[in-house]
Amino acid sequence: MTMPELQVMWRELHGSEPPRFNRKHIESRLAYRIQELAYGGLKVETRARLAALANDLDASAASGSSRKGRSVDHRPVAGTRLIREWQGVEEVVTVLDDGFEWQGRPYASLSSVARAITGTRWNGPLFFGLRAASRGRA
Repeated sequence: MTMPELQVMWRELHGSEPPRFNRKHIESRLAYRIQELAYGGLKVETRARLAALANDLDASAASGSSRKGRSVDHRPVAGTRLIREWQGVEEVVTVLDDGFEWQGRPYASLSSVARAITGTRWNGPLFFGLRAASRGRA
């Protein structure tokens, strides 16, 4: 189909003007809409779950608990191996679904692993190079 034909189809299926995106975007949205009309769209359970998630998100934003747009979890993907040399010894930490593992022992946070390695308190993500040091610090 030509682009004008796709735009006409968009108007028929959506009842609105087509977006000003590229051809592939319009084709994929039209294909989804045709399948949605043919097969009935999302299940009732899926719609309810999405509505509940949206309500939770709205409630947390209204209460101001969104942490100023920062992601809640900056942890690397489970299975990632973090390697750091400390005093001539290569230390390897494995990221788990619910924490970290170092030398066969589980730890709740990277900071606790860094403390076990160094004997002093460290910011774990900083120690393992996942976060840059703050500017302006002595």
